[in-house]
Amino acid sequence: MFKRISALFATATLLLPHVAAAELKRVENKSEFVSLVQGKTLSRPLVRLNVTVDGKITGRGATWDITGSWDWQNGYFCRDLNWGGDDLGYNCQAVLADGADVRFIADQGAGDVADFRLR
Repeated sequence: MFKRISALFATATLLLPHVAAAELKRVENKSEFVSLVQGKTLSRPLVRLNVTVDGKITGRGATWDITGSWDWQNGYFCRDLNWGGDDLGYNCQAVLADGADVRFIADQGAGDVADFRLR
């Protein structure tokens, strides 16, 4: 199943137009992040997520449920995620945004990039 998920993310990344990094600003704190995502859905091809103020993550990726939790630590969005029964683990991510788009960069800004639209 993990290989299927990896292939799905790789395909979805190719389908999603990339946002120019110069347009995005670093989200520095939890209150800024909450005001950005509160009441919104983060979407990208085949993936829809809700990140709630009380630290929960819910949604759907392709045909699988996504659940998890999050907190804010030392300037990073730190999440523990489960997708369709697979534990994706704990990861702290840099967040950049412009009000309409959000970019998460895994491994404290040194890893994989996931771009989402806010809806």
